Amino acid sequence: MKNIAIDGPAGAGKSTIAKLVAKNLGYIYVDTGAMYRCIALACLRKGIDITDELAVCNVCDDVEVTITYENKVQIVLLDGENVNEYIRTEEVGNTTSTIAVYARVREKLVELQRILAGKENVVMDGRDIGSYVLPEADTKIYLTASARVRAERRCLELHNRGEYADAVEVEKDIMERDYRDMNREISPLKQAEDAVLIDSSNMTIDEVVLKIMEIAHGS
Repeated sequence: MKNIAIDGPAGAGKSTIAKLVAKNLGYIYVDTGAMYRCIALACLRKGIDITDELAVCNVCDDVEVTITYENKVQIVLLDGENVNEYIRTEEVGNTTSTIAVYARVREKLVELQRILAGKENVVMDGRDIGSYVLPEADTKIYLTASARVRAERRCLELHNRGEYADAVEVEKDIMERDYRDMNREISPLKQAEDAVLIDSSNMTIDEVVLKIMEIAHGS
């Protein structure tokens, strides 16, 4: 099996890029962030205090997170419910950054991610794919962009969905999430030693996709 790992901070465009790379190569796209968002959504629905690690881990143990594919499109199921449209809110995103540091949450989802990578050619994106989840991945990319650019992209995404967002607040949230992700005790966000750094601040989506495909073909 061929595996491509794409890591990077929130708002770097990992999911968009990874989906296109997977489509162009005929690989399966695995959005690991969506899996963590699924657990976060479950906690929010149950009214759990997300700073209570035991309570969050109990929720994780009690729910079933499954990934299926329809026409090579990832469908994330929470106890059998398709929750794709519910896991992309700012509230879920910020909750995810908090609960993702808990060991039992990570253990449960990493196991599922590794099983998927062992069965299919995959493009997998997240925070610690190349450094921890798939350390033997054939191609490793660390995709980033400035906090300002990432905030502008996020605001545009929300605007296109009919939602208002304050760019200053979004940038502040992104920087706070960067800090949490980079300083968490378990599998912090970092560039794997053998990963190729791509700063997409001044690049188009097509340019980034092409660059990653060139790297993958050369690996």
